[in-house]
Amino acid sequence: MNLVLLLSTFSLFIGVLSEEGLNPGIVNVGAIFSFNTINGKVAKVAMKAAEEDINSDPSVLGGRKLSIQLHDSNFSSFLGIIGALQFMETDTVAIIGPQSSEMAHVLSNLANELQVPLLSFTALDPSLSPLQYPFFVQTAPNDEFQMTAIAEMVSYFSWSEVIAIFSDDDQSRNGIITLGDKLAERRCRISYKAALPPDPTAKRVDVLRELDKIQMMESRIIVLHSFSRTGLLVFEAAKSLGMMGKGYVWIASTWLSTVLDSFSPLKPEIANSIQGAPTLRPHTPDSKRKRNFMSRCNQLSNGSIGFNPYGLYAYDTVWMIARALRLLLDQGGKISFSNDSRLDGISGSTLNLSALNAFDGGKLLLSKILETNMTGLTGHVQFNQDRSLINPSYDIVNAVGNGQRLVGYWSNHTGLSIVPPETLYSEKPNRSSSNQHLDKVVWPGGETARPRGWVFPNNGRELRIGIPRRVSYRDFVLLVNGTDKVQGYCIDVFLAAIKLLPYAFPYRFIPFGDGHKNPSYYELVNKIKSGVFDGVVGDIAIVTNRTRIVDFSLPYIESGLVVVAPVKKISSSAWSFARPFTPLMWAVTAAFFLIVGSVVWILEHRRNDEFRGPPKQQFITILWFSFSTMFFSHRENTVSTLGRLVLIIWLFVVLIINSSYTASLTSFLTVQQLSSPIKGIDTLIGSNERIGFQVGSFAEGYLMEELNIPKSRLVPLGSPEEYALALERRNVAAVIDERPYVDLFLSEHCEFSVRGQEFTKSGWGFAFPRDSPLAIDMSTAILSLSENGELQKIHDRWLSKSACSSENSEDDIEQLDLKSFWGLFVICGIACMLALLVYFWLMFRKFSRLPPEELDTTSPSTSRSTRLQTFLSFVDEKVEKPKSSSKRKRESMSRNGYHINDESPHRSGRMDRNMSQNGDSWLTQ
Repeated sequence: MNLVLLLSTFSLFIGVLSEEGLNPGIVNVGAIFSFNTINGKVAKVAMKAAEEDINSDPSVLGGRKLSIQLHDSNFSSFLGIIGALQFMETDTVAIIGPQSSEMAHVLSNLANELQVPLLSFTALDPSLSPLQYPFFVQTAPNDEFQMTAIAEMVSYFSWSEVIAIFSDDDQSRNGIITLGDKLAERRCRISYKAALPPDPTAKRVDVLRELDKIQMMESRIIVLHSFSRTGLLVFEAAKSLGMMGKGYVWIASTWLSTVLDSFSPLKPEIANSIQGAPTLRPHTPDSKRKRNFMSRCNQLSNGSIGFNPYGLYAYDTVWMIARALRLLLDQGGKISFSNDSRLDGISGSTLNLSALNAFDGGKLLLSKILETNMTGLTGHVQFNQDRSLINPSYDIVNAVGNGQRLVGYWSNHTGLSIVPPETLYSEKPNRSSSNQHLDKVVWPGGETARPRGWVFPNNGRELRIGIPRRVSYRDFVLLVNGTDKVQGYCIDVFLAAIKLLPYAFPYRFIPFGDGHKNPSYYELVNKIKSGVFDGVVGDIAIVTNRTRIVDFSLPYIESGLVVVAPVKKISSSAWSFARPFTPLMWAVTAAFFLIVGSVVWILEHRRNDEFRGPPKQQFITILWFSFSTMFFSHRENTVSTLGRLVLIIWLFVVLIINSSYTASLTSFLTVQQLSSPIKGIDTLIGSNERIGFQVGSFAEGYLMEELNIPKSRLVPLGSPEEYALALERRNVAAVIDERPYVDLFLSEHCEFSVRGQEFTKSGWGFAFPRDSPLAIDMSTAILSLSENGELQKIHDRWLSKSACSSENSEDDIEQLDLKSFWGLFVICGIACMLALLVYFWLMFRKFSRLPPEELDTTSPSTSRSTRLQTFLSFVDEKVEKPKSSSKRKRESMSRNGYHINDESPHRSGRMDRNMSQNGDSWLTQ
């Protein structure tokens, strides 16, 4: 119904045209533009050039001629609508335009009803959805991609806030909304939106009013999204206000690149006002065809205006329509029109609505347009599923001197790059931050260094810095009674940091708290979120629930929760030397000395004279050999291979045990020996003891929420004196607090000690509002203080006091138990068992091969016990050295009281035969 009323109203201004059909050999295409604008002028030249090229080739439209009818809307939506209605009366198959998005929203409804495709390369409002406007096609990348490129530039230069200046029309307004969304995806935001009257109605007074507001604001990053007339007016006014100097950043949308391309050289007043401003230009790949066309168009325009990329899009748009028409005709489609039956009932003396015709082949023509796949002057032209052009990209140019300088490219494929986008399309998309690159940009004021992007607002207001009004541990923050002076460790760090900032920092401290107890630090930090404070300085721990509402600087001191408990000194005793090992470790070690000694005796007994003799002497030899290995002072030699193998493994075990014992004993004797039943936070969690904490600290919430300690076990304490009193009276078993406080507490109370390790890791930092640039700048200043040593000097001046050496106690040195060495003992035990098994296996083989007549039995049916005794006697027999032994060895044996001739000839001969018969007797040597 609204559409009918709209048509009725505007038809009052339409003359009654002839109802006779036009020449069927002519295909009409309309074009609606403001032809006295930059884009209107270049579009007119380009479209007529395209018309000429198409009509010069009969194969394009099968002998038909293309006729582009131009209508000048002259910045008027009203005139644009009239032009569209006129085209609908003259059997137009498609309309190129309109130039503005607000007109596109209206005409798209008309195009939908009469099924006439509407193609525009300048009405690039992202909100022109193909779902709502199916017959409207954007033949250039819409502003969503342009705003994405600007957002990525802002992120690339590490800015967090921008100010947006825009013309208050559909295209500019919706473009800025899109920019806000794209910035939010990168944790940036628009801090202020300055809306100007729609182009070209904006006046200088309107611009100055908004720029006066912006001058008083913090951000110095300004995005200007408008059209050429309003945009140049903004730059001229900014220049007069000194806003085109050092510290400012102006990023212009594509309108500025059309000015740079179309007017060369620029007028001096224009060139001076836009110096240092980056802008975007739709990227079109270089080609010989493109260069020839631009040269041709310059001749057609008589050099009155330079050519910009939108002229190339105008040329390609005409060719898209022509190609689609050819496909429509080739598939049997017809160019025919019919009246809309809904308009038959509307009549009047001056209305001629029946002249409005619907294009019968509109849907088919639209589908062929969307199937376009060609190489035009703008590069490869093809639409994706959401009906936007594939591979949208932009040049990033910098207004310098009387012209421009290319600093890089942006594409939807890889983001920011110094390489032309078409060379990267064959590679995989890579949007990582390390892959984003731009050349140096010359910013306003001639600076090439990246501008900081913000300043303190020039409104005369000092920053309100909240500080905690502490009643304990005033070394960190201290308000001097009777004065406004504030001092302390945290304050000195803050004052030293702001001296390193490259700008003035107006501030005043505002105490927070009642002065009777330490304030809640969560409430203090929350005052930033509510706008009471612009920042908080003090001993503010950086913990999770606080980082959700504010931003912190880097920590200037490390912190973490620790456990403090009473300790008692352990006096030395006569048995202190036994402390390194547990009793079980001592017992196992002693047992292995005896086991190894016995195994070596068994392996050496038959062949080694040093392991033979009377039983008493052999027992003493075993004991002496076993324990002398502890000091590697054993005098007995081993001659068998198995014995040497066991001894080598055992000596390695002894070496490890000796080294560990020595190191542990040294630690026990050199540290202060303190004792406490509390070993750390685990001891407290597993007990029912009461625990103290500092009032206002995050420790209370951490203990309850993270460690699930009941609130009934927690005792709030307000000062170091209360700590000491509660611990001495056993009102609490331990106190949990942050490390800097504990260090100060222990410097005066040596009867307490830190038990265990820190069980949280954090630090103290300065708090500021979310996304405040101060957090970054203060972090940089703190790093500088750390690197030049000033941070340590401040720490030494306030916090380096004589402390008790109670951190390292004997309880922190664990006794060495069996589990630390069980692997060595297992290896040694296995070696002993294997050596014994091999040894007895060899003995059994030798014994079983003896002739029956040589056994000391008188009957074949000898009892098992008698045979076992015979075997043991055989094992106990001394093995004679072979005759090949050296003379020196025989003399040595003679000196020790052993003579070869003492053995009976029979026994000696038997042993010789056994040795000669067994080829594996080397294992017992």
